[in-house]
Amino acid sequence: MDIPELFTRREPVFSFEFFLPKDPAKTDSFLADVRSLKALNPSFVTLTYGSGGSTRERNIEVVGRMQKEIGIETVCHLTGIAHTRAEMFHNIERIEASGIRHIMALRGDLPLEWTGALPGDFPYAVDLVRFIRKAGGFRMAVAGYPEKHPEASNFAEDLQRLATKVSAGADWVVTQLFFDNRHYFDFVAAARRQGITVPIVPGIMPVTSYAQLKRFTTLCGASIPPAMAAHLEEIHEDADAVVRYGIEWASRQCRELLDRGAPGIHFYTLNRSHSTSEILSRLKS
Repeated sequence: MDIPELFTRREPVFSFEFFLPKDPAKTDSFLADVRSLKALNPSFVTLTYGSGGSTRERNIEVVGRMQKEIGIETVCHLTGIAHTRAEMFHNIERIEASGIRHIMALRGDLPLEWTGALPGDFPYAVDLVRFIRKAGGFRMAVAGYPEKHPEASNFAEDLQRLATKVSAGADWVVTQLFFDNRHYFDFVAAARRQGITVPIVPGIMPVTSYAQLKRFTTLCGASIPPAMAAHLEEIHEDADAVVRYGIEWASRQCRELLDRGAPGIHFYTLNRSHSTSEILSRLKS
């Protein structure tokens, strides 16, 4: 399968993102959960990479298992931060040997309390994109930030960085999570004016916990719409009500995004299948 080719068709492209449990003993149960979502026929799935070192050694192995044992096209996240060129060459060899042909190329999170020069031979995502493109044989996605990367000084600077990543060889863009579709549409319009022509896929995270939502948005720089924040504040002690509200909000988001031309939806599942299953079932009904 060639994922970029999927975006040239008329049907929306749906994809799921998972993270690998830190406990190796939970790997088989994790794969069972992924297998349960195969019935929803996602176009592909992705598996995040332990940029802090927690799951790096197992990640590529499990990505290969997801594609071979479950029979679902899998994209391997790969982060450049703190890696040497020799380490990255080894990683790419392992990914290729696993039968994986698609990579999500990311800088990765900085180590906690890091100061000074960025570590490793890949201080920025574009450095990794160039390295992978030179290696050849892979299709690549990169991240985009509708509300700008929290480390960028302004939106224009961040958009220029995205343009550089695309020029270096990225085939499609997946956005950071957002909850107000206006941010996505404004971002796409600005990207097109910048000369970025590749597909830009909205990343959607169904809310399942108000505390978790506030933590994630603080880390990635996304905003919470006032109406959403007010309602979640009222119901945050009722876990089931929060999940239901998250499904309703994300379902409305996704429907508008698709109706107005988004090429698909990338779901940040947080390894929780219920919300994603419900939303996608509604979209396909």
